[in-house]
Amino acid sequence: MRYGPIDLTPPWKKSGPAPEVPADPGLVAEEAVTGFCGAVIRTEKTAEGPTVTLEDRFGRHRVFPLAPRGFLIDGEVVTLVRPAAPAPVRPTRTASGSVAVPGARARVARAGRIYVEGRHDAELVERVWGDDLRIEGVVVEYLEGVDDLPAIVADFAPGPDARLGVLVDHLVPGSKESRIAAAVTGEHALVVGHPYIDVWEAVKPASVGIPAWPSVPRGQDWKTGVCRALGWPENTGAAWRRILGSVHSYRDLEPPLLGCVEHLIDHVTAP
Repeated sequence: MRYGPIDLTPPWKKSGPAPEVPADPGLVAEEAVTGFCGAVIRTEKTAEGPTVTLEDRFGRHRVFPLAPRGFLIDGEVVTLVRPAAPAPVRPTRTASGSVAVPGARARVARAGRIYVEGRHDAELVERVWGDDLRIEGVVVEYLEGVDDLPAIVADFAPGPDARLGVLVDHLVPGSKESRIAAAVTGEHALVVGHPYIDVWEAVKPASVGIPAWPSVPRGQDWKTGVCRALGWPENTGAAWRRILGSVHSYRDLEPPLLGCVEHLIDHVTAP
């Protein structure tokens, strides 16, 4: 009986393609040349090319290049490749907690508006409710205080197709703000307010990284007093950027402010 020549070439050195297998963490593979066997810990992109780190049963780590036909899995020659990057996860909720609508285009602005007292109020509302407001076509504008609110509301002339909502700081019984609010509130104009001295205080202290908002003596500028009491530089603009940067969703705001803004949005968008 005649026998042909015996091919002693190791299987990993033979030509021809080998199946590509993603080097997912936990995959057990054997490096073909050294016989080192272990679970995939990670893959990395280096200047010399992609590599894979294996950990054997003794906890030892070895780094190998991701070379073609360079590994064995269950005795079969394979080419390990870096795992595909996971697809970005689309948020299912907006910052306000509403159901997100991916790809939704902003609606043409309604005639109705929401007014807030100042720039900080407007930026905070945009931060949390911006996506919802764009879908609903609601524009937020800010006032410089509420003293001129009666004239502003009269000039706006709220009606069934142009509802007006106003958010007021420190709206408590007996205050100047409460008297102004009562004077302008009507069927198509709604004024609501939170109990806080300033919208800063409507951000939860824990979100800002402080134990509580400090008490500022009467007669002292509240924002400046807060900065002094907290040991922050007396720069209210920088302080506000720090506070706003700590707000990521409705969970970072106090419930009274949440209720006010939701009420205003419902009022302005009512059919």
